[in-house]
Amino acid sequence: MEQIVNKQREFFNTNATKDIYFRKKQLRKLKKLLKENEELLNKAIYKDFKKSSFCNYTSELSILYGDIDEALKNVKKWSKHKKVRTNLLNIPAKSYIIPEPLGVSLVIGAWNYPYQLSFAPAIAAITAGNTVVLKPSELPINTSNLIAKLINENFNPEFFKVVEGGVQETKELLDQNFDKVFFTGSGYVGKIVYQAAAKHLTPVTLELGGKSPAFFTEKCDLKIGVKRMIWAKFLNAGQTCVAPDYILVHKAIKEDFLKAVKDEIKNSHFAFENDNYVQIINESNMHRLIAMLDANKVYLGGNYDIKERYFEPTILTDVSFNDKIMQDEIFGPILPVIEYDDIDEIIKNVKSRQKPLALYVFTKESKIKRKILNEISFGGGAINDAIMHLTNTNLGFGGVGASGMGNYHGENGFRAFSHYKSILDKSTLIEPNLKHHPRTDKKLRLIKMILGQK
Repeated sequence: MEQIVNKQREFFNTNATKDIYFRKKQLRKLKKLLKENEELLNKAIYKDFKKSSFCNYTSELSILYGDIDEALKNVKKWSKHKKVRTNLLNIPAKSYIIPEPLGVSLVIGAWNYPYQLSFAPAIAAITAGNTVVLKPSELPINTSNLIAKLINENFNPEFFKVVEGGVQETKELLDQNFDKVFFTGSGYVGKIVYQAAAKHLTPVTLELGGKSPAFFTEKCDLKIGVKRMIWAKFLNAGQTCVAPDYILVHKAIKEDFLKAVKDEIKNSHFAFENDNYVQIINESNMHRLIAMLDANKVYLGGNYDIKERYFEPTILTDVSFNDKIMQDEIFGPILPVIEYDDIDEIIKNVKSRQKPLALYVFTKESKIKRKILNEISFGGGAINDAIMHLTNTNLGFGGVGASGMGNYHGENGFRAFSHYKSILDKSTLIEPNLKHHPRTDKKLRLIKMILGQK
């Protein structure tokens, strides 16, 4: 691990990655590699958890292609020196900011979207001019193997290298002195990553998770809202960090809401053979989900097959914040429904918990929408939709508090892997004597006047 990092640092110090043409060349190469191997990418992810070609393209590959295209279009602009105003005290001079790559970066990907969550941060790192060590998740072993094969056989390891393995390999990587660490995963592991990076004072972006609520207020478009929410919840069998984790529904519409949910799940025909459902990643997560179930509160679903790693879309009702299902992020196809009457009380309950990665509000009531957005802290979200805010790269994606730190997507990804140097470029034509000896009361009055502090 030490040799890999040292070799990348040597390569970075040649300044090769700072060349815009070099970055574009690598990005085009990566896109071509992914395009030419789509069939292999589809087969690998299907072997891991029955993710269909349709879902693999729409939720993973198309996003990566879009990221690369946007980077190719904008990298020159993002990398330019940014002029800023020079204050009166420093005139005559120019002031500007220089974006520069941080250096050798470590990207630790997640298993639930193994291509997108490995390559998207790597694309941002390359765009910003860094070298990359990528550690994909070992849980979807076929995708991990393929990612390693494609990258390690086609890229210079001194620039872009994939390291496979589990806990031990990750620990050994984190022992190294990187210039940037980008981690996507659980809060528990995020703390370990953060502690390891702190030993080297390495900047970290943590994309974690949390229990993301979805509000359905008394006045909302129930049909469209439920349709969008059900798609978002059961996409990837609920194994999505920004999936609605629980529902807060006004008591006046609760029964209509439950009926609409039941109808929408029935109409969606969630099944492996319909290309719209996937397996739970492993048996360990199957047992974790089973332990969360309360048979007395199952409104719909609740069936599962451990051997097939199939877990039916499941709705729980009459849930309270004290129930077991509400103690940890679900990360699976179970959706608890909590009834509320008083908006202030339910907001208070949400705020008493850790800050979520996402929050969704389905409403026609502008006053309540503003109230929720202004009073609850969360990473990002949507009004009358769910998950789709991720598709707008102008919206930085990231958490707050326990749900993460830092953000990326679009230019925000470039910024995540960059340092912005501030430069004062001063003329030598004149040198006012104000700051130099002798120090007099008259000079002090002039300084105060220039600073606007009379």
